Amino acid sequence: MGAAHSASEEVRELEGKTGFSSDQIEQLHRRFKQLSGDQPTIRNLRRGPSGLAEEINFEDFLTIMSYFRPIDISMDEEQVELCRKEKLRFLFHMYDSDSDGRITLEEYRNVVEELLSGNPHIEKESARSIADGAMMEAASVCVGQMEPDQVYEGITFEDFLKIWQGIDIETKMHVRFLNMETMALCH
Repeated sequence: MGAAHSASEEVRELEGKTGFSSDQIEQLHRRFKQLSGDQPTIRNLRRGPSGLAEEINFEDFLTIMSYFRPIDISMDEEQVELCRKEKLRFLFHMYDSDSDGRITLEEYRNVVEELLSGNPHIEKESARSIADGAMMEAASVCVGQMEPDQVYEGITFEDFLKIWQGIDIETKMHVRFLNMETMALCH
C-alpha cells in the first residue's frame, strides 16, 4: 500500500504543479514512455550553450507541456492575462538561451536558423537576414527611431510583451493533447 499511496501523492503533486488531471497525466506518461523508448528520460538533442538540460524527465516534460494547455473558457480576464503572460515568458526563455534576461541578435539568429534549418529552400544567410529584419522591427517597436550610432542591445521581457501585444497567443499557443477536453487554469 505504501507504493500506491506514494504514487497517488506524486500524481496529486503533479496535478497541482501542471494543472493536468490524473487521467491526463496518465495519458501523457504513456506518450512520454513512447518518446523515451520506455526510459526514465528523453535525451535533449538541442545543441547550445551550457545550462541546457541534457535529459528531460517526466516531470520536466509535464511542466513544458503545461504551457501548451488550452485556456479554460470559464477563465476571467485576469486569469486569461496571467495565462498569456506565462506563455509569453516560456517563449521568451526559449529565445534567451543564456538566461540573462535579454534576447540578443545572436540568440535570435540561432533560434531562427534552427527553426528554418529543416527547409532546404532557405539558406543560412537568408535565415540570418530574416532574423536581422525581425530584430530591427523589434527595436523600432521597443525603442522607436534609433540614432545611426545607437546599438540595440536586445529584447527584454517587457519589450517582448510589447511586441506580442494584440497577438492572440492565448488561443494560438496550445495543443489539444490526445483529444483531451479543455483543461483547467494555466499555471
